[in-house]
Amino acid sequence: MFTGLIEELGSFVNNEGDRYRFAAQTVTQDTKIDDSISVNGCCLTVVAIGDGWWEADVVAETISRTSLGRLQPGDPVNLERAVRSSDRLGGHMVQGHVDGVGTVLEPGPDLRIQIPKNLERYFVEKGSVTVDGVSLTCFDTKDQAFSVALIPHTLEVTTLGTYVEGDNVNLEVDVIAKYVERLLAPHTESQ
Repeated sequence: MFTGLIEELGSFVNNEGDRYRFAAQTVTQDTKIDDSISVNGCCLTVVAIGDGWWEADVVAETISRTSLGRLQPGDPVNLERAVRSSDRLGGHMVQGHVDGVGTVLEPGPDLRIQIPKNLERYFVEKGSVTVDGVSLTCFDTKDQAFSVALIPHTLEVTTLGTYVEGDNVNLEVDVIAKYVERLLAPHTESQ
């Protein structure tokens, strides 16, 4: 589990097949093989680590459901290590399981993102959303899109400040909403 508070802006180095290498300083400290690191909101398992870099195997399922397959060498990536029980939960509960890929409609401090149709029902005013691993609060949820207000600090220390119109972003909706929907489904289907 993650909090959606980015620890470091790292970079994608390269990939050889399914093995992806990332450059990072902060998240590699006190990290070992089998630890989880969120990369742009995708939970990846550390399979190799060295001085200022780490690697993960990215399977076809992850490539098909996220924007990781579009990374180019040198691209910045949002990085966060898995939360520890002693850490503060400053963002919201983030699993690192991407639900879909959105499209940037309007970049900048009032970032607007188009939502995949199958996820639209999970977006509510003042609800939590994860965009490329960053915990945010959405507003203006209409017309199959939502907005988030970004403070200068967030724009500076994450990839969110680099977006241009048409960029793809990983989206994770609030897991509690998905559980509630699943629990209510048998009761609403019978009516």
